[in-house]
Amino acid sequence: MTKIISAEVIELNIPFDDPGKGEGLFEGAWTSHDFALLRVETDDGLIGWGEGFSYFCRATVATLMRQSIIPALVGRDPADIDLILAELRQKLHIIGRYGITMFAISAADLALNDLNAKIAGVSLAEHLGGRKRENVPAYASLVRYADTGLVGELSAKAATEGFGMIKLHEIKLPYIEAARAAIGPDVALTDDVNCNWTEVQTNDWAGALRDVDLLWLEEPIFPPEDFAALARLRKSTGLAIATGENLCTAHQFGEMIAQGGADYVQPSVTKIGGLTETMETRRLANAAGLKIAHHAPYFGPGALATLQCLGAAEDEEYIEYLYVDREASLYGDTLTPKNGRIDIPSGPGLGFDPDPDVIGKFRV
Repeated sequence: MTKIISAEVIELNIPFDDPGKGEGLFEGAWTSHDFALLRVETDDGLIGWGEGFSYFCRATVATLMRQSIIPALVGRDPADIDLILAELRQKLHIIGRYGITMFAISAADLALNDLNAKIAGVSLAEHLGGRKRENVPAYASLVRYADTGLVGELSAKAATEGFGMIKLHEIKLPYIEAARAAIGPDVALTDDVNCNWTEVQTNDWAGALRDVDLLWLEEPIFPPEDFAALARLRKSTGLAIATGENLCTAHQFGEMIAQGGADYVQPSVTKIGGLTETMETRRLANAAGLKIAHHAPYFGPGALATLQCLGAAEDEEYIEYLYVDREASLYGDTLTPKNGRIDIPSGPGLGFDPDPDVIGKFRV
């Protein structure tokens, strides 16, 4: 029996640059990426890596991982992944069924899946059902600029670099229209509103959004789990609705699918509860005939896990690539698109371990 002998939480903060003001979702400027990594080691010398979503909540996620996740892992056999995860979900339910709790559990799930694939000597794609492709197309996910010039300039730049799809995070029509004017009709365009509109506003602007030919409109309203309202918008606007990045567990996704709340289902491996919940959500979406568009603006184990998941998918799907200039990368150029596509690592487990020099330099 393989046994986990130690586990450690590693917090990182890696700066990035973009031409905007760094304003948008958060109270302060968003100019760096937070990482809450989980490093799990077995008595065989194998290392498994996980990641819990930690943008602007890193310290809280890391604390929960140290206090509640690590004690549940040390001494256990990683092959007992289903039992371990079930115990974690039940024991931590008093803290919360979703949010921070599931971010921390996601890290455990990814680390255990990484270990189990490494024990088997295969990539995670093989472990998840079979590696079906060598690379996937990436779409450029721009941050919010609220500037027609910048939106047009950066959308056009991404298109010339080979990205076949651009995602905006703009919340006013002129900026969305500027992107379409800049990239022309042949590049797909989507927009993530981050829940800033009302149902009335979305209906009022639906005609203009159809005119710019959005592939999907992402999270237009708050709260994101108002699935009945999203279902109404699908019918009233004629727009394809994408949502799910802020949902946790396949159970929540099942409720959304049952109520007809989305055309594109968007699980996030660092939020939903890891690969276990992600794969069940994919099964539910496929059974309902819905499309899947993973939420993955990540550069750590969550990005590699998403790549491996897409490597095992029946049909080719896009991966999200946050279009910013990072000061350093945990995996060299592994996650850097080449002519709009990203290679899926073929090594065991996630395919790569983080660069220890980068960890040393940017560790908090």
